[in-house]
Amino acid sequence: MSDNGDGRLPDPERGELDELRHRLHALEKGGASRTTGRHPFRSVGSVLLILLAALLSLLSVVAVWANSIVRDTDRYVATVGPLAKNPDVQKAVTNRVTSVVLAQINVDALVKELATAAEQKGVPPRAAQLLKSLDGPITKGLGQLVSGTVERVVTSSTFQTVWVKANRRAHAALDKALTGQANSAVSLKNNQVTIDVAPIVAKVKDRLVGAGFGPAAKIPTVHTSFVVFASEDVGKIKTWLRVLQILGGWLPVIALLIAAAGVYVAFNRRHALIGVALAVFVAMLVLGIALTVARDVYLNHLPPGASQPAAGAVYDALIKFLRAGVRALAAVALFTAVGAFLAGPSRVAVLTRTGCRRSIAALRDVAGSAGLRLGPVGRFVHRFKRWIGVVILVVAAVVLFTWTYPTIAVVVWTAVLTLVAFAIREFLDADAGATPPAGSSTVRR
Repeated sequence: MSDNGDGRLPDPERGELDELRHRLHALEKGGASRTTGRHPFRSVGSVLLILLAALLSLLSVVAVWANSIVRDTDRYVATVGPLAKNPDVQKAVTNRVTSVVLAQINVDALVKELATAAEQKGVPPRAAQLLKSLDGPITKGLGQLVSGTVERVVTSSTFQTVWVKANRRAHAALDKALTGQANSAVSLKNNQVTIDVAPIVAKVKDRLVGAGFGPAAKIPTVHTSFVVFASEDVGKIKTWLRVLQILGGWLPVIALLIAAAGVYVAFNRRHALIGVALAVFVAMLVLGIALTVARDVYLNHLPPGASQPAAGAVYDALIKFLRAGVRALAAVALFTAVGAFLAGPSRVAVLTRTGCRRSIAALRDVAGSAGLRLGPVGRFVHRFKRWIGVVILVVAAVVLFTWTYPTIAVVVWTAVLTLVAFAIREFLDADAGATPPAGSSTVRR
């Protein structure tokens, strides 16, 4: 302003002000044009990186699952162990073992021995001739005897113990089974993954002998297989599983780095973060639907004579932890998208944040009126409030990323504890919302 107070600038100063305005306008125009010119390329690059990250996240879940099934014995046993109690699997094993045992018993020879013994005992010729025609009833009765014995063995705790121990021992050969080079308890032959149930046959043999059925002692050691998985495409499946197993430890890291690059390149990084989260959520949704469709396709292409209920139970058991991983990652993505949205400038986000802050401030006022003094802690939290928030988010991310097999419960509890940590940070912020009255002064002691 001029010295006479009329609000008008002197000519030299007005000229300098006009020059500065001109330069500022030129800089803003140039900056805007450069930003506009770069914006489409950055947007396209960000979108491509986000889509690639979503695809890799889908493959990462499958890779981690394949890697855990092959390398983690406890995980494998936890996957197939409960099948010993599954009624459909028990029925399928019962039918398989029963047919094997009956195939080793010569009913005609038994009838002939019975007729010969009757003749030697002086049984009338008509009675001996009648015994020779009892093939059908004896076969039926023998089938019921063997089937009942097998069922008692399969539904007992003995079978569960044998099943778990056999699968634990067999896990060492699972890697070879997936590569088609196994010849032990687990093998891959004719596009089938099978388990040798010879120990079950031996148990049934002992039970039959113990029940007084002497001919069962002549049953030799029979190595028979129970089909765990069968498909014409098992060769292709094992190849892809092998590749994913090798990449299992690296794919999640690569996906995370590409997602971070997509957010960094984006013009609006908060929007890009929401985009990444929603893309991953959609990828998990697609994978979940694909697993359900694949189940129906697999059951419809089973070999003749295979038990569909048992095959469905085995399929569900094998992908149980894969489904858990899909749901966990989908929950993480959804929570991330919601968090990024609530951190934005939208009316809903602002109202939500304001309501939370006011509620916590009211609680802090009540605690203050009761004698609580935050003191140095409150000042420290207020000074480093932003960094404390960063640490909370980093800790939550580390927990989820390093958790061996996170479930949806782990994700939910991590989200809840993260929100609690932010609420505690807001509560401990002594200067949050503080507006000292006019004319007051702060005295430091």
